[in-house]
Amino acid sequence: MKRFLTGLQPSGKLHLGNYFGVMKKVLEYQYNYDFYLFIANLHSITTFQDKNTLLENTYSAVCDFLALGLEPKRCTFWIQSDVPEVTEITWYLSMAITHDHLIRAHSYKDKVEKGIHPSVGLFIYPVLMAADILTFDTDVVPVGKDQKQHLEFARDIAETFNRKFGEVFKIPEPEIDEDTAVVLGIDGQKMSKSYNNTINLFDDEKKIKKAVMSIVTDSAGVNDIKDPDSSIIFSIYSLFLDESERRTLRERFLKPGLGYGDLKKELFQKIMDYFAPYREKRNEYLNNLDYVEKILQEGSRKAKELAQTKLKQIRNILGLERQ
Repeated sequence: MKRFLTGLQPSGKLHLGNYFGVMKKVLEYQYNYDFYLFIANLHSITTFQDKNTLLENTYSAVCDFLALGLEPKRCTFWIQSDVPEVTEITWYLSMAITHDHLIRAHSYKDKVEKGIHPSVGLFIYPVLMAADILTFDTDVVPVGKDQKQHLEFARDIAETFNRKFGEVFKIPEPEIDEDTAVVLGIDGQKMSKSYNNTINLFDDEKKIKKAVMSIVTDSAGVNDIKDPDSSIIFSIYSLFLDESERRTLRERFLKPGLGYGDLKKELFQKIMDYFAPYREKRNEYLNNLDYVEKILQEGSRKAKELAQTKLKQIRNILGLERQ
């Protein structure tokens, strides 16, 4: 069975773009593959805010996944910093890539342009990501288009290391979903916390309603037909519908008598109903963090076993393992 691995940063409140763009698909891997998932808190400190926020966001991300359907018995699930072997392997992998190679990273340039401090940690981010992948003999890594280059770095590093020191790393393959649609925010841009245009899954009812009612619309009145293909409401509403339901909604847009206010109220209720059971489960996990910790400890135990085996192989091939 192929081993799939992915990691997500604990970046705060989960929104519809996170769920429909990434998480919903990620959760399906656990039923078909040997699935490895970690919360990438070490990557988060490249843009560090404060320790309390990081800890809160980490637990929040864990509970989000568990509430939305992650089954720990079907996967290996852990916190990145709980497996320090990966950071040691990062050092060894750094011998297999050059400064000139890393400086091509689009992500680094973009973040520096946005004002993020250009630390060495931010610069060698792709090496840590390579270690995350290569440590666990990963076959396939699902990546978005913006992360494709980092997977290419991981492949280059593995190939260089194997050639220079000896065969120890599997060369991972990317799975890039070219068809993944961008989830629009309430202003029509890509939904992102950076744009302050999100609808958050687990906000309170008042905040979700305010966000939905703030969705930008054109000036079409109740008696005007409306263009579903240019409508933010139609785009977001469609996320919750099957093909037949989308066709019905499209037909409603193309007939007089439909008001945007009523559509927003419908969408708000659809969001609340869809995530109601997940919201309840999430609260249960947040109120029982001792149980959550047991899940994480078991996941890190399984991850550490593999990481320690790989680390020993690397140290041995480099002449660092003494008898």
